[in-house]
Amino acid sequence: MVAERAAAVGAVVDAHARIFRGLVRAELEAIPVERLKEVTEGRLQTGVLAAAGYRTVAQVSGASAQELVRIPGIGGPTAQQLVGAARQIAEAVEQSTAVRIDPAQPDADTTGLLVALHRLVLAGPAARRAAAEAEEIDALLTEPLAAARPARGVLRGLLAGAERRELAQRAVELLERQVAAAEADGLPLRLAQAGADLLRPDAGEVEVRVEFEHRSAEFYAELALLAEDGRLTGVDGGGRGAAEGHLPDALAESVRAEPLDDRGCTVSLRGYQAFGARFALARKRVMIGDEMGLGKTVQALAVLAHLAAAGRRHFLVVCPASVLVNWQRETESRTTLAAHRYHGAAKESARARWLAEGGVLVATYESLRTLPEDPVAALVVDEAHFVKNPAALRTRLVGEWAERTEYVLFLTGTPMENRVEEFRTLIGHLQPDLLPELPAGLGVAGPVAFRKAVAPAYLRRNQQDVLTELPDVVRVDEWGELSEPDRAAYAAAVAEGNFMAMRRAAYAEPAHSAKLRRLRELVAEAAGSGHKVVVFSYFREVLATVRDALGEAVTGTVSGALPAEARQEAVDAFTAADGHAVLLCQIQAGGLGLNLQAASVVVLCEPQLKPTLEDQAVARAQRMGQIRRVRVHRLLATDSLDRGLVEMLRGKAELFDRYARRSDLAESAPEAVDISDRALAVRIVEDEQLRLAARG
Repeated sequence: MVAERAAAVGAVVDAHARIFRGLVRAELEAIPVERLKEVTEGRLQTGVLAAAGYRTVAQVSGASAQELVRIPGIGGPTAQQLVGAARQIAEAVEQSTAVRIDPAQPDADTTGLLVALHRLVLAGPAARRAAAEAEEIDALLTEPLAAARPARGVLRGLLAGAERRELAQRAVELLERQVAAAEADGLPLRLAQAGADLLRPDAGEVEVRVEFEHRSAEFYAELALLAEDGRLTGVDGGGRGAAEGHLPDALAESVRAEPLDDRGCTVSLRGYQAFGARFALARKRVMIGDEMGLGKTVQALAVLAHLAAAGRRHFLVVCPASVLVNWQRETESRTTLAAHRYHGAAKESARARWLAEGGVLVATYESLRTLPEDPVAALVVDEAHFVKNPAALRTRLVGEWAERTEYVLFLTGTPMENRVEEFRTLIGHLQPDLLPELPAGLGVAGPVAFRKAVAPAYLRRNQQDVLTELPDVVRVDEWGELSEPDRAAYAAAVAEGNFMAMRRAAYAEPAHSAKLRRLRELVAEAAGSGHKVVVFSYFREVLATVRDALGEAVTGTVSGALPAEARQEAVDAFTAADGHAVLLCQIQAGGLGLNLQAASVVVLCEPQLKPTLEDQAVARAQRMGQIRRVRVHRLLATDSLDRGLVEMLRGKAELFDRYARRSDLAESAPEAVDISDRALAVRIVEDEQLRLAARG
């Protein structure tokens, strides 16, 4: 079993190394030999090298000092310096090179890596745990087996003497107890199953690529785990500090020491995810504010699986209705825990099964009103920024559940939108003893002081720090001028002081809409490449207009009026569509909880009032498991409110970056951009009225 896993891991390491070496070599071949001067601050003359045929750093880094000395004009010290400078550059390239698997550019080396990884993915974490158990029992039995040798035969026993025979008999008894314990625990069956999984014949290229399309996150997770074990280079997870959210050293060390039993997980946890689960277990009442797409759900499920392994039976997940189905699916597919949905007509029978069988009860915020106060071992609150308003009923209900539950985990990618005070409300549900350290004016002290104060209850990691394999997001602001009919509709809305009509005026005359024309062009371009497109708008009327314009390419529309189950069905139909397809989403509904990673093109019909609303929508496509570059197009009109709105959005995003993300900036008060949506609307309407009046 240990040998089988070692062979499977070795195949991955070898395949990965071939790709990595090729990438490094290609990078070095693109660097001209003249760049060696920069390493030595201009002290080296490289003209002689170039004349001798050494034109790239790759050629010099692959040479020895003895070879370079043979070149006329290069002495021993210079040769040593040249080789040293070239290898310095090579090391820098190695440190900055990461292997990414591009499904659009298949080659033999990439296919070999996918085939090797596929074996580990199919075997899953159970094979890794079985190998560790096999090594552990092997180490445990080595000494008793050696001591038991005299008991293997009569003659050997007689020759050993009385003392060694007695020791051998004790060793045999110990071995019998250990073997019986292992059999009672099911170890032989686990080892046999893991061995069978690891010895499966290699899958074919087509099968492997299809698997990668659907399970890329699991492929990359296996690479990340091998990198953490020191088996691979070129898999940069951003370093320990990034994976641990740059928590204070003493706190991070205590979290690393926290045990995590992941036997109830059916998928491999990446290092930063395991740390997040340990953080929740060590601190008991915390918020994980990881950026969208980093797997907050699987971290929460790992916490529940650990507690279940320790004998706890009942857990509660509270979430918006839009992600109810997703939580049920994720629980059942990523853990051995049963999921029960407390929603709809059958909610009481689901609760009865949960009480009898144990597992995870998934409930909406609204259903907390009727859910009895059953004791639970852990409470998970998804999209926890929904309970930032102390006066709201759902906030009070969640607070009551949190108060009587030992383990509480809040999940949110947007812990603070406009006010630092809202962040204090969330922390107050978790660790109220921290509130004296979080005065209302803490924001004025700057983000460094803010993050230090909330560290015992708050963990955040960003995509760019820990998911280096994700393709780049290409963001394009599609600026254009309103058509004459657009401009007339916009002017009428401004004259009425109707802010919402101003925002959707660019679609008031579909036959002449400049934004709609650009949207058609983008969708046509995506269709030509076979890419799937998600179109977001705040307004249902705009989505209806877009649907009429795009016709049969649209597979469905996700809006706030659509029940949660129907939203997931619309996403499933979009994902299952062969080739190009378009999904329309009202941004408040489609930007929350749904997984849209089948899309590689995102179109925003208009700018939103909160940067987090746009970020959430984009993150539905750009998340762990995405394997294609995501292009985001935001449709904007120069002669409208869009320009001022984009500038204000940029200011709001800067505040969010300073406080919710890690940042070195140290000034600015939250009041600078603390503007309610209503105040923002009034301000923009007034500005536009003045602008149009001045233009005459």
